[in-house]
Amino acid sequence: MAYERSESTGTGGGGVDATALALKILVAGGFGVGKTTLVGAVSEIRPLRTEERLSRAGEAVDDTGGVAQKTTTTVAMDFGRITIRSGLSLYLFGTPGQDRFWFLWDELSQGALGAVVLADTRRLEDSFPAVDYFEHRKIPFVVAVNCFAGARNHSAHEVSRALDLDRGTPVVLCDARDRDSGKEVLIRLVEYAGRMHTARLLDSVG
Repeated sequence: MAYERSESTGTGGGGVDATALALKILVAGGFGVGKTTLVGAVSEIRPLRTEERLSRAGEAVDDTGGVAQKTTTTVAMDFGRITIRSGLSLYLFGTPGQDRFWFLWDELSQGALGAVVLADTRRLEDSFPAVDYFEHRKIPFVVAVNCFAGARNHSAHEVSRALDLDRGTPVVLCDARDRDSGKEVLIRLVEYAGRMHTARLLDSVG
């Protein structure tokens, strides 16, 4: 399921029922693009992280070009939670970026409303696998360009063309370290995914 509903009943004064909506969101992208940083920045709970230090054994498969300062890598997933508004929470699942962990993606994507594909314009080609994955499975996604210091500035339109995105797929510029910036990305995704799911539902009954 893409969401869960839970009801709580107040005591006294006639009892108040509140329905909470929780949506599952994936945060994907290439190695070292800022997925763990984004989940940690927006999460209102202490995020669950499964990071290990990079080792010499992984040098042959972990391309640290452009991210030489990176010393750890996610080996399972990151998890966090953010409340967008009263009654609406997002559960965030950050996926590992390396190809050897892709067997986890199918499990993590089960029941997801949509996904954020983080992109680094210095290594934009690293975003293609995630873009292809979600396009082929018809999972709504937005591309969030993590604006690293020193990286050349590119417009959302330029990134969309470079990634050959389907028409209408949102591209937003963000700072994965900033809570408000990350929250805006998530709001854009929820809005876009909502429109996509509604359109598909109408098509199915038309």
